[in-house]
Amino acid sequence: MATAEAKTSNRKLKPINDKIVVQKAEPETKTDGGIYLPSSSQEKPLEGIVIAVGPGPRNEKGERQELQIKEGERVLYSKYSGTEFKQDGKELLIISEKDILAIIEG
Repeated sequence: MATAEAKTSNRKLKPINDKIVVQKAEPETKTDGGIYLPSSSQEKPLEGIVIAVGPGPRNEKGERQELQIKEGERVLYSKYSGTEFKQDGKELLIISEKDILAIIEG
């Protein structure tokens, strides 16, 4: 089982255990009807793209349990989960697998 690493500038992010690095999606700037939204009224999206995953948590026997989430998947996550930070102008989030609510397909 391989651990994915997120390379940002000259530094690599290598999540541990059940942690996942997500690049947050950009907020919608225009409605479906074509009206542009000011930044103050834009909702923060609760979705993003997984850019790195940890090796998984250990069970009671010390064996690794593989995560269900894979690198490159688009996910929906809990509103107040994880730790946000910026790196190279990208908004990133480190969260636990349990804070991911769904994988977005299509």
